[in-house]
This record gives sequence, C-alpha cells and structure tokens, in this order.
Amino acid sequence: MSNSYLATCINFPIERDVLLDIVEKAKDWALMHGVGLRSKANFNPDVMQIAPFTLIPTAFPRQEFEKAVRLQTILNELMHWVAHDSDFLCETLSSTIKGDEFTANLFQIYETILAENDQQPLSLGLLRSDLMLESICAEDCSCPRSYCCWKQVEINTIASGFGHLGPISKEIQSYILQELGYADKLVNLPPNNALAGLCDAMVEAWNLQANREAVILFIVEDVTYNICDQRFHEFYIRREYPHVKVIRKTLTEIHKFGKLGPKKELIVNDVVASVVYFRAAYDPQHFPSKNEWDARLLIEKSYAIKCPSIQYQLAGTKKVQQALAKPGILGRFIKDATQIKAISDIFTGIYSLDDNEEGRKGLEMALKDPERYVLKPQREGGGNNTYGMEIVDALKNMSALERSGYILMERIFPPISKGYVVRPGGPSPPELLDLISELGIFGAIIGDKSKILYNKQCGHMLRTKLSSVNEGGVAAGLGALDSPYLIDD
Repeated sequence: MSNSYLATCINFPIERDVLLDIVEKAKDWALMHGVGLRSKANFNPDVMQIAPFTLIPTAFPRQEFEKAVRLQTILNELMHWVAHDSDFLCETLSSTIKGDEFTANLFQIYETILAENDQQPLSLGLLRSDLMLESICAEDCSCPRSYCCWKQVEINTIASGFGHLGPISKEIQSYILQELGYADKLVNLPPNNALAGLCDAMVEAWNLQANREAVILFIVEDVTYNICDQRFHEFYIRREYPHVKVIRKTLTEIHKFGKLGPKKELIVNDVVASVVYFRAAYDPQHFPSKNEWDARLLIEKSYAIKCPSIQYQLAGTKKVQQALAKPGILGRFIKDATQIKAISDIFTGIYSLDDNEEGRKGLEMALKDPERYVLKPQREGGGNNTYGMEIVDALKNMSALERSGYILMERIFPPISKGYVVRPGGPSPPELLDLISELGIFGAIIGDKSKILYNKQCGHMLRTKLSSVNEGGVAAGLGALDSPYLIDD
C-alpha cells in the first residue's frame, strides 16, 4: 500500500468533547434524513439504523474529479453500443458461459430474445462508473503529484445504487461542517443531483411509452436492507411527477401475477408496467427457483423499457470489461480518437483466465505475484472478490473451465486520507483512521441499436473504507458513505 496521503478538509484531530457532541448530532440527523439501513443481524422492518458514514468529507483533486465527470457521457455511449453489438457479446462471453452458470442463464435469455427478434427496441441505462485514484505513477510519468490519474474499478449496468445515499452524504457532511464552524468549506463540495438525474431518466423512458395509465415497476429483493436508497427514488418520482405511479414487486411475485398482454404489454395485477427498474436480479440468490428465471424472461419478452435490458446486464460483466481493455477494441464502438484515449487512460491491466494461451499467461501472472492482483467473478453487489495469497488457493482449486468464469485485474493502490467513521455500535468517540475511497459517477442513457435519444451525467457517490481492508460495500457494513471535498493541489 502506498504511503501517499491526501490533504484533509479540516485540521485533525477534533478535540474529544467537540467530537462526542458532533457525532451525537450527526447520528440524529442521519436517522431523520434517510441516511439509514435495516440491520441484517437483527432485521426488523420497523427499525432503521444509521448507515456508516465519514464525519468529514474526503479531499479529492478537483481536476481529476472534473475529468471523471466529463468522461461519463462517453462511457454511457460506449456501454450502449457494446450492449447492442450481439456479435461482440456472443464472442466475448462464449467461454464465460461455460464456466459460470449464472452468466449462462442470463445469456440463455439473451439468445431467446435474439431468436424471437421482436423485443422492445429501447433500453434505459442507469450506469455507475466506479474509479479509484492511482497513487503510484509510472517510471516515465512527469506528474508532479504522487497520484497520477483515475483507474476504473468497474462499470455497473444493473442496480447502480447510492442515487439517494450519494447526495445525502453531502448534506449530512455540510451540516457537520457548519456545526463545527467551517461553513466556508461548503463551496468546495460539488453539487450532487444523482437522485434527480436517475429518476428523471426513468420518467423520460415512461414518457416515451406514451401510456399515462402505466406504472414504473421496481424489481426488488424479497427482503430489502438498503431501503432508503430505493424508497427515496420512489418518493422523488411521486413528488416531482405526481401523475406517475411506482410499484414494487419481487421476481417471485412477477411469476405469480405477471403476464403479457395482446400487444406484449407487461401486466402485473391488471396494471401495465411500461418501465422496469431492476434493483434485484444481479445475484444467483435472487433466483431461488426456475420460477424467478421464468419471470426474468417474461419481463424481457415484454414491450416495457427495461433498466437494464438483458443485453445491458451482460455488457456489465467483468469479462466484457476485460475485453474492452484489449488494445484496438474501443475503436469498434467509439470513433473519436481523443475519446478513445480518454477511456483507455482509466483502464488498469485486466487479464483473461480462459483455457487458452492468453488465459494461461494470466494464470501464471496471478500465481507468481498474487499481491498485485484482484480475482473477480461475474458478480455484482460487492463482497465477491479474492485478494493476495488467497488468489493462489482459489485458482489451484479451480478447474480450467471454472477459471473461465473469472478475470484477473491489477490492484489499484490509492492515496490514503485521514478521517473519522461513524457506524452503528462503533467506538465513542470514533477513532482517527487511515482510509481510502472509491468514486462512482452516475450516467443515464436511452436509445436503441441505431441511435441515442438521451445521454446525461447525473451525479456521483463516494465510498470510503479502512485502508487495511479489501472490500468496501456500505450495505455489507464494510465501507462508509462519504462525499468529495475538492482541492486544487
């Protein structure tokens, strides 16, 4: 891990009595403004606890933040054309579907839709590009700083969360800074309209369907812990677009109560759903039986606009990310040389583990120097990756076929920041910790295989975790909500 440290928003440490007082206020503010989760350990639908959050926003170089924001609409376009290139998806995933059953089941739905050739032509993408600052410059780099540029961790095409929790992180930290006497710092917290941007795109898709009686359908898990980050989307739509109704159903309920109408409308309990927003269906556990897979296929066959469509979900797999990082591939989808370079610059090394010469080279690299890499399966939702020496044991216990379901990515070593993390049951007062952060930039896009109708960057989120841990999911209790404080050096 790098010893490079970012600047801090305010001087640390905070005096103990002041820290105790502000943490108590911040916890109450969090509970009263939707900075919350349901407990996995002691689940009760009537009880909410605070989501972990950093007390003070984390400093980030302004130039790099603005670069990531500008790049998002280009990444939106890239993923849209990737999703609509059936030859590329089929070729890229041909080995993965042999070694990963979940991706194979998704791909089977995709093949069914392609064969029928009568699907809804429009797709809605609500994407999130996750990036980390790289704090180790190349030997020939002339950058005067210890961190040189962004590197992409992944791009999410399904259930891209924190549309509410991203913006509300800025609000709670703004309140804290004001209470501590640092109101002058607020000017350096960038605007964050992620919730509005994502919801406005859903309603734009709803408008394109031209059925004012139809609803927007949220596909959700049987039990939702990250409830605030879903309900606030619904609340925003009801407040800003009172004529648009949102309903929530599980895949199991869609199997029981869903059907196709005479014009392939998706009908659920006698109501037409013209837009479907998936907050589930990205994990094998969301499909406990064949019924849920049948429900996913039913939705895909319908004329509802899906977010994501099955091709968008496949475009978000790690294997596709690995393929896009190969030299010369981006030119298949993006024609502007400047844009291609901008995308290429954020890619880190990503390697195949297929049962071929290229994959065997990747395997050799991983076994020789595992601390340099992360082993990633075709999964979303966090907590699925393998790091360090555990990679060796994992790979040695896999068959060649099983390895084809994974990719190998070079680890990113970001600069460290100092900060306090407030979490349920945490120490009082919280300790001053070494932390690292991951930035997510949101984008929204609507289009079909020949044109793009809507393309916007629409906000951001920041997750921060201990510098000594690998995974950083907030819902999993490993990371903390945060927001960027922009600095010019």
